[in-house]
Amino acid sequence: MRCPFCAHDNSQVKDSRPTEDNTAIRRRRQCEGCGARFTTFERVQLREIMVVKSNADGREGRREPFDRVKIEQSVTLACRKRMVSQDRIDQLVSGIQRQVETLGESEIPSKAIGEMVMEGLRHLDSVAYIRFASVYRDFSEARDFEEFASTIRDAGQN
Repeated sequence: MRCPFCAHDNSQVKDSRPTEDNTAIRRRRQCEGCGARFTTFERVQLREIMVVKSNADGREGRREPFDRVKIEQSVTLACRKRMVSQDRIDQLVSGIQRQVETLGESEIPSKAIGEMVMEGLRHLDSVAYIRFASVYRDFSEARDFEEFASTIRDAGQN
């Protein structure tokens, strides 16, 4: 495993244990070059899943491999400066990854993944949900935020 600090090619595993939700193995490593310690995660990948991106006109566009890290970065950004723990973010991302893998499809539209993230954030944190929606649904005016926030308020009152 390459060291993220000095790019040395060899590191030594100091500790291995399963994550809390048992979906990955967490490994503490020490670089043989600079001595820095870092953590890696090992997850099972059942098969290569391709994400089908949509063009601006709604037609299918390019395909790229499913990348859990992209979802994690988006969710982390939406939850920035919110009282949402990294464990809860990891659980949400792991749940989305499981949903994608259990669909049994080799290709999945990016829109379907976006909706899974929206649904997960809706239950996790309403502000993070609105933040993600503003980018995902391409809000362009303050009125877009107001309309979306009012649908959340209305749903909460029922």
